Amino acid sequence: MQENEAKDTFFSTNRSLNCKGRLVHLDKPAIMGILNITPDSFHDGGRYMEAHEATDRTGKMLEEGALIIDIGAASSRPGAEILHADQELERLHPVIAEIRKWFPEVILSIDTYHAQVAKDMVEIYHADIINDISAGEMDEEMIPLIARLNVPYIIMHMKGNPGNMQDNPEYTDVTDEILHYFSEKIHLLHKKGISDILIDPGFGFGKTMDHNYELLRRFSAFQLFELPVVAGISRKSMIYKLLDSDSEHALNGTTAAHMLLLEKGANILRVHDVREAKEAITIFWETREKIR
Repeated sequence: MQENEAKDTFFSTNRSLNCKGRLVHLDKPAIMGILNITPDSFHDGGRYMEAHEATDRTGKMLEEGALIIDIGAASSRPGAEILHADQELERLHPVIAEIRKWFPEVILSIDTYHAQVAKDMVEIYHADIINDISAGEMDEEMIPLIARLNVPYIIMHMKGNPGNMQDNPEYTDVTDEILHYFSEKIHLLHKKGISDILIDPGFGFGKTMDHNYELLRRFSAFQLFELPVVAGISRKSMIYKLLDSDSEHALNGTTAAHMLLLEKGANILRVHDVREAKEAITIFWETREKIR
């Protein structure tokens, strides 16, 4: 198969998520809007802590084209403190209640590594997706819980935890090692009865600059699993450090990287800037070589 033919197959399969009986189709790339209700996230920490601020932000992202809103109450930036589940829940409860009040049909993803947080958000507020940066490594109760809740589960690769993940991460071959990690993790999840799985290679999570760009170069390798692939590179240091800038001035670089990810088969872009990501997807979709 030629390279351009391989690109055409990325979206030939109608991949979908079962969100409590509602099918969410990913035959076209979609946007996951980031909503951090934290005081210390690397780009927008402290901006959406209050329920009304978070609700306004949700409305704006939906208006601009987000399909999914991903809400996190604990920063996962390098060196971040590991929060207790009770601290996350204290931040989440008032925000999720308000968002569900104003946007009852929104597809909500909860960014957490705590099983208790996932349980409360799904059972009380009917959260649709659990996005776990640790893929069940930081809470042994998470995977059995996901199997019982029967919700789509995003598993991300991370070496270590947010507190230590950037302490000299090493790989023999970063892409091959992550492919092996996902192969074993997906096999485990299938054995537990979990089939609605999305994968995220975890740009910036226990990777150096070189590792991140190697993953970007070989991103199409993650199509191997025939599962939806999530890409989260929005305004990250791999972009602004390369460009000798900062996160506030990393939008143009982010958009350039998004186009590369779309060409290599990303199904979901996890972003801070929804309108710009939507424009990138629109141009990509209009100009890609159609399957004949």
